[in-house]
Amino acid sequence: MTDRQSVTRPHQPDPHVRRILERAELEGVELIRFLYADHGGVIRGKAVSRSRLAERLTTGIGHTVAMMAMNMLDQLQPVEHLGPVGEVRIVPDPTTYIPLPHAPGAAAMLSDLRRLDGSPWDACPRTFLKDAVAALAAEGYTMVAAFEPEFTLGRRLPDHAGGPDRLVPLDDTLCYAGTGFDTAHDYTIALVKALESQGLRVEHYHPELGHGQQELSIRHAPALRAADNHVLYRETVRGVAMRMALWATLAPKPLADQAGNGTHLHMSLWDETGNIFARDGGVLESFVAGLLAHLPALTAITCGSVNGFRRLAPRSWAGAYAVHGLDNREAAVRICSPLGETGEPNVELKPSDSTANPYLALGAVIHAGLDGIRRRLEPGEAVDVDPDTRPGRYPRLPATLDEALDALEADELLMEALGPLRRAAYLAVKRSEAAAFAGMDARYELFHHLRVF
Repeated sequence: MTDRQSVTRPHQPDPHVRRILERAELEGVELIRFLYADHGGVIRGKAVSRSRLAERLTTGIGHTVAMMAMNMLDQLQPVEHLGPVGEVRIVPDPTTYIPLPHAPGAAAMLSDLRRLDGSPWDACPRTFLKDAVAALAAEGYTMVAAFEPEFTLGRRLPDHAGGPDRLVPLDDTLCYAGTGFDTAHDYTIALVKALESQGLRVEHYHPELGHGQQELSIRHAPALRAADNHVLYRETVRGVAMRMALWATLAPKPLADQAGNGTHLHMSLWDETGNIFARDGGVLESFVAGLLAHLPALTAITCGSVNGFRRLAPRSWAGAYAVHGLDNREAAVRICSPLGETGEPNVELKPSDSTANPYLALGAVIHAGLDGIRRRLEPGEAVDVDPDTRPGRYPRLPATLDEALDALEADELLMEALGPLRRAAYLAVKRSEAAAFAGMDARYELFHHLRVF
């Protein structure tokens, strides 16, 4: 090819970009949301019009660096390099483009936060997970994961006494009861259709223990896609509810007297021959041992809110003790039996909820498990009883967000993995939330968590 031919050859756009532009026009999409999760676990973003989409797919949308020092109460924290001076770009991943069924005329893409020159930014949560996935790949592993969320469905009503709004659950039916299916049927069918239309394959659904509580899980995926899926899941659960004059919240404990909403994290490691956990008990045990070794610190990320520790209590099936066990739902780490002869074993982390940033949570879990594999740690005895029935025998996980943050600061591996800017911002944001809610009553805490998550 001559130099002249090289210059005059028509530009060939990225096929993902071309397909997005065609779809947006064909489907009548007017606004495309570029979404990310912040250090407070809040899903935020900006939207671009269809007329500017082609340009913004490349340049991203300008964004102040300060937003990654904002807590869940929209209170900006004093973090060096995350103030009023400085800018990053919200750059979408074109492979994640999806129209939003609960918001006709809108679509969304999951996004990275990048420096002005396009390079990764130290405070980008999605990049943190990408780096963890790369660390796994360097050891010959890939991770398949799924978040297993619960949420509470009801109506948000004003408090006649002038206090914060209250959530009135949709029903008071029993756990797994047929009447619970019927009460939430119209919403559930609308939610299933919305999720499936976005490529989120629904696995199971049932009414859960708490009043108005639902559990609907979607199929596993590679680690990055699993975290992306959970962002879309959270947005869709709430969006579908609002269009039906309902309120859905994934907050860990939106109703003080009802069962909490967990978001158990399921994971397995694979290589080119299949599920490693199915054939190598040593790798499985070392991975579990890594989780247990770092679990007090991990809870500061996987249960990343004051409200999350209201849920993380003994005898509530939340995994409040740092132990593992086969099909033990009171153990923090459950080894799940495979379904049938063709099922694949996986590990479930129970101290996990939807106030966590899913990219940080899954990335931190990968670093912890990989540390166990590298050091060939052993998990100790598998526990086959409720650990709370053996007082003093098993280590209790942190009981408050502040205790968990202390453990995180003392965990050299996770602090190193987070890096200077990210760990400074995360600790500042979470410390501020702990302080803000410590000075208020329970109603204030419950309201703000059910409102945001």
